[in-house]
Amino acid sequence: MTRTSIALSTRMTETDERAWLDALHAALPQENIRPVRDIPPNHRSGIEIAIVANPDPAELLTLPDLKLIHSLWAGVERLVRDLAGQAVPIARLVDPELARTMAESVLAWTLYLFRDMPAYQRQQARKKWAPIPYRRPQDVRVSVLGLGNLGQAAATRLHASGFQVTGWSRTQKDIPGVTCLAGENELQRTLASTDILVCLLPLTPETHGLLSDTQLRTMPHGASIINFGRGPSLDVVALMKALDDRHLGHAVLDVFDCEPLPADSPLWIHPHVTVLPHVSAPTDMRTATQIVAGNLKAFRANGTMPEIVDIARGY
Repeated sequence: MTRTSIALSTRMTETDERAWLDALHAALPQENIRPVRDIPPNHRSGIEIAIVANPDPAELLTLPDLKLIHSLWAGVERLVRDLAGQAVPIARLVDPELARTMAESVLAWTLYLFRDMPAYQRQQARKKWAPIPYRRPQDVRVSVLGLGNLGQAAATRLHASGFQVTGWSRTQKDIPGVTCLAGENELQRTLASTDILVCLLPLTPETHGLLSDTQLRTMPHGASIINFGRGPSLDVVALMKALDDRHLGHAVLDVFDCEPLPADSPLWIHPHVTVLPHVSAPTDMRTATQIVAGNLKAFRANGTMPEIVDIARGY
């Protein structure tokens, strides 16, 4: 063997890990990719690359010569937290297919709220026949919090569907047709002019609990929320209070502080909440493995690094 193995470290089920391992082998046939547990301890020195998905940090510590950790997921906050203090560069997955899938989900659930599907569901339960007056998309204000790759794709898709779209991010962005605001001072302005709020924020110390009671009460009466970012960005207790007193109309939640969502969570049975099992943008194994393969081929060839996580920012 002319090069060292690539280590794989995941906390997937055995079946899922085998499927990913097969796909990675197909994309990188020249590489010997092996789960860390299958690499004898005396063969782990010299391994420069680890491909990971929610890895056990203890496993990675047994690889003393790592130069690159490449995640199979786009979200890396857990990885950054678990590997705090280590100096190995971390690359997250940047996949256009993931952005397309997220934009598709954001549009689907925005339309669900825009066309008052929750109200029709409640009417059906009461056997009530009552058409709701139609609103044009041009009259509905949709705001996207977080304008990374996923947020930009979502905002562009919403704009193409005719909505008034505002995007908010930590730093200023420029998206054709979208009003882009940035920084803490512009957040209140964004929330105050929002009929449907889409949260696609990464989880960082700054975004943890960002959508608090104060921020939710800034939103107009009857506004709705879609959270496809990270659960801890949203104060769920404050959200339920705002829904109970009808300040807010409905919430579509795909991410939670604890996943799977515990069976005793009141969110399951709340009449103004739609619970999804973290399905808004599943990673596409086919495209993800091709992107990881391209990045690792470049790294092997000349040391070129893929997009590296800024540890200070957390993404």
